[in-house]
Amino acid sequence: MTLAVFSNRAVRPRRSILPGFGLSLGFTLFYLSAVVLIPLAALVLKPWSLGIGGIWAVLAAPRTLAALRLSFGAAAIAAVLNTVFGFIVAWVLVRYRIPGRNVLDALVDLPFALPTAVAGIALSALYAPNGWIGAPLAALGLKVAYTPLGVVVALVFIGLPFVVRTIQPVLSGLELDAEEAAATLGATRLQTFRHVILPALAPALVAGGAMAFARGVGEYASVIFIAGNIPRVSEIAPLLIIIKLEEFDYAGASAIGLIMLVVSFVMLFALNALQHGMGGRR
Repeated sequence: MTLAVFSNRAVRPRRSILPGFGLSLGFTLFYLSAVVLIPLAALVLKPWSLGIGGIWAVLAAPRTLAALRLSFGAAAIAAVLNTVFGFIVAWVLVRYRIPGRNVLDALVDLPFALPTAVAGIALSALYAPNGWIGAPLAALGLKVAYTPLGVVVALVFIGLPFVVRTIQPVLSGLELDAEEAAATLGATRLQTFRHVILPALAPALVAGGAMAFARGVGEYASVIFIAGNIPRVSEIAPLLIIIKLEEFDYAGASAIGLIMLVVSFVMLFALNALQHGMGGRR
């Protein structure tokens, strides 16, 4: 009798906080379809009105290739820089109790709260040849505003918080026991960093860099003010898409958006696979 009661309790399914599986799955599929899949499907289907030859003509145009090269190249450079310096900022915020630490922590989130157009205007004013930062650099022969370098500066500004906020909680959760054990065994600080700290932070570093890269590829408002928007020199792909939309070339704009989607997806998929591989080796 007791065994039968125990068996009935054992096979009784656990109740979920959310409604049943069918309702939850249906809502999830509906929401993803309405917000993500249907717009992406429209983006994928629209360029084919041009035919394969028309799509190739749009993508192979020198202006398009230059814009894509600048968007992806600048986003990749900015992501690498943000990964390095974002780690340093996160390390200082977590491991040191410096004066004004709370202010510094709040400043990290400033690009999240600041409208990107305002950020672009501020950066172009600072890095212009007569700006506070641009004037000393111009005296050294380095021009930032209205060049591809200005695009990288803008993408570094808007991408840094993604790296810091991804690394910071992971770094806060690391115990000091392993570092202390490595020190007692005679490891140098560099050896401790390479063999103890870096492997634990590697997935977060890759994730933060991937988010900064994804944010930079599609950035528009903060870039156009400082880029100069010179075709085949400092014109980004999102701006070229806007130009084609203003010319009512919807299929051409969709073709550029489609290739950006495909390249971004492949790169993010590779980065996510690398991140999971690092996590599995921990």
